[in-house]
Amino acid sequence: MTLEQTLEKIAGLNKSLQAIEAVIDPATKRVEIAELELQVALPDLWDSPERAQRLTSRLSVLQADVDRITRLRARLEDAQVLAELALEETDAEAQSEAEREVAVLKREVETLEIRTLLSGEYDDRDALVTIRSEAGGVDAADFAAMLLRMYQRWAERHNYRCEVWDISYAEEAGIKSATFSVSAPYAYGTLSVEQGTHRLVRISPFDNQGRRQTGFAGVEVLPRVAETDHIDIPEADIKVDVYRSSGPGGQSVNTTDSAVRVTHLPTGLVVTCQNEKSQIQNKASALAVLQARLLEKARAEREAELNALKDSGNSWGNQMRSYVLHPYQMVKDLRTGYEVSNPDAVFDGDIDGFIDAGIRWRRLEMRD
Repeated sequence: MTLEQTLEKIAGLNKSLQAIEAVIDPATKRVEIAELELQVALPDLWDSPERAQRLTSRLSVLQADVDRITRLRARLEDAQVLAELALEETDAEAQSEAEREVAVLKREVETLEIRTLLSGEYDDRDALVTIRSEAGGVDAADFAAMLLRMYQRWAERHNYRCEVWDISYAEEAGIKSATFSVSAPYAYGTLSVEQGTHRLVRISPFDNQGRRQTGFAGVEVLPRVAETDHIDIPEADIKVDVYRSSGPGGQSVNTTDSAVRVTHLPTGLVVTCQNEKSQIQNKASALAVLQARLLEKARAEREAELNALKDSGNSWGNQMRSYVLHPYQMVKDLRTGYEVSNPDAVFDGDIDGFIDAGIRWRRLEMRD
């Protein structure tokens, strides 16, 4: 790549960043940040914990948005200075450094551009993800475990905190279900496009005759409930059962009845949690998941009303991605058409391309 081409790329990134800045509007956000900083500095802030939580959460999100775009702008300007200096002095080392930095900046600008498409009511929340094995027997259970590892590796790649809240192991291999949280800015908005039915086609390692088998797993993504959402769950509306946590093969994880099952009587929703050793902690975690599902239920009901008015043909929850390992190697998103020929990399957490394509597809669907 010539230095002239590098400078052209920098000019293109500058235009993209200007468009992003127009959407994010850092100047307006800085004004709001200054106002919020005054409010959170007041000595009586925590007299109202709910208000304090709302203000500090909003301040954290705004500061992260502004800091990110400010750093990108400064790095882009530094890259331009470096490239111009290399051009003037014919400095090969400076040219290589500028090219490397432009490549990194390109990826970061594209990621931030995707972020501007996340404007849903709960998109900035942490995510609660549940994976369930569906049709396909032991292959489906094994596939569900593969998906759990895939999302854990994806979170690890981005240094996002990922915590398994509950897991139910299958008899022979894999899992029946698992619920985990991902803590990161816009985790829910990012992962929400992963919701739906995933399909695996492969030569089954569990088939003595080496036949090709298909397994299905469902992925549910919910926004983490904030304290300010006021999801009220009266004690009279829930039934709490306790039992012993268990691991693979029915082995006991501990010898006390610390696992908790919470049933919401009005809706029939059931949530289990066995991650913590304390029954109290498990109950709190189970109630948090229940709150998230009740919040999603209310949101879905509102969305259903709007879709009925618009006669929308969207089919959320239908089969959305195929992972084919035989007779050829391919992972393809059936909504966006995005595909790759390296399933191993995908199962190792390389799913950003699918997520970005899904977010862009969703925005187009919403416009239609």
